[in-house]
Amino acid sequence: MNERQPQLRTVEVIRYVTPLREGGSLPAIVEADDEFMYVLKFRGAGQGIKALIAELLGGEIARLLGLRVPEIVFIELDEAFGRTEPDEEIQDLLRASEGLNLGLHYLSGAITFDALVTTVAPQLASQIVWLDCVLINVDRTPRNTNMLMWHKELWLIDHGAALYFHHSWQNWEEQAKRPFVQVKDHVLLPQASELEAVDAAFRAILTPERIQAIVGLIPEEWLSVESPFATAEEHRQAYARFLEIRLAHSEIFVKEAQDARKALI
Repeated sequence: MNERQPQLRTVEVIRYVTPLREGGSLPAIVEADDEFMYVLKFRGAGQGIKALIAELLGGEIARLLGLRVPEIVFIELDEAFGRTEPDEEIQDLLRASEGLNLGLHYLSGAITFDALVTTVAPQLASQIVWLDCVLINVDRTPRNTNMLMWHKELWLIDHGAALYFHHSWQNWEEQAKRPFVQVKDHVLLPQASELEAVDAAFRAILTPERIQAIVGLIPEEWLSVESPFATAEEHRQAYARFLEIRLAHSEIFVKEAQDARKALI
């Protein structure tokens, strides 16, 4: 387990390299002023800032639990990039995303995980399934695994579709207690035979203090956009409370996953 206090660096885009035309959000590979390449997730894309918050929380929770996630950074995007881009669709996206965005370190040479090619050990499979049940992450299916193989190791990417309750915040405290029925489509569910052991170990790691540290990373400006809460801090604490409630009722989603697995095998 990683015991570090979570911190994110902030870098600035110096070169737009190429769009990644996968899905509807048009992320891009960019070069930053630290001379590293990143996959930039735009605040002006599809689900907007909420997807960035889900990416941030999902990735840093996974990292805390010892799973491999590319480094996440805040990325400043200057208004100049929107003026020089010839593609109108990308130009509009760049202009809508001026300011603070999110990026993941680009894993050059990584290949998409294929369950038919790579066998994942039961403990690791159980850890990833459990994580996605907590995050209600609908986007780890055979059709779109959102996992990469890099240097023979499995890396998790793209948690932007997680925590989908926050697109409306309707009955969010009740939603925190619900089973994750979409787990039946999880690409690693057949191998996830150690869910109970993982549940006990991971709940011990995800203490309220550690959850607070991770939600504390969310920039205040992101919590003030289209917020249903009176203050940014109230908004932040709602994320913390959702996760705490979900962990306190983890037996509900663990049983759902176990039942779905039995139906598969």
